[in-house]
Amino acid sequence: MSDALADILARALAGLSASPPGPEDPTSNPIGDHSIDPAGTAVIPPPPHRRAAVLVPIVLRGEEPVLVLTQRATGLRNHSGQVALPGGKIDPTDPGPAAAALREAEEEIALAPSDVRVLGYLDPYLSGTGFLVTPVIGLARPAEPFRPNPAEVAEVFEVPLAFLMDRERYVLRSREWQGRQRHFYALHFGDRLIWGVTAGILNNLRERLYPEDPPVRGDIRPAAG
Repeated sequence: MSDALADILARALAGLSASPPGPEDPTSNPIGDHSIDPAGTAVIPPPPHRRAAVLVPIVLRGEEPVLVLTQRATGLRNHSGQVALPGGKIDPTDPGPAAAALREAEEEIALAPSDVRVLGYLDPYLSGTGFLVTPVIGLARPAEPFRPNPAEVAEVFEVPLAFLMDRERYVLRSREWQGRQRHFYALHFGDRLIWGVTAGILNNLRERLYPEDPPVRGDIRPAAG
């Protein structure tokens, strides 16, 4: 086992939840945009929340762990063109969040469920639109190249995990949305902007895997564009 893999597995064992939030209380203390509002005046979307799951796939490229992200296709009904994690709504036929995240990853980027080892779960993330998202962390060893489903995904790309685990990359930003000021995390990777729910989940991954790093605090800037 390589040092990089051993480090990821040790940090996952120490920092991730072994089980997803239970169905009897799926909204128990979720994080979200509301939890980073400096003024504490954010409106929390009321229940019932729509349950969803995303896969946070970590791949070893030689000795370097990378994280797989997607650029959503333009023209989609929700979050068109944004950077995202593979995932979607949890169907009634899904046994749980992990099954939903793996199913969606196979549909979106042709990552076979058998090529993913689930390492654990992050805190549920409540989006401003009322989706309660369970992030599923997986160690992926894809047997085939990723193939984006053009109906949903414009591009698949990889970001070094070390880049995403650097707290200095994350900035707390704000913009007006539905008549209120919305606060969210954002970071740039080249010419791509990773923001909103995706950036919030990645920052939570950073907090869980590297708890010795202080949390991102109120460096609030207006959103550009």
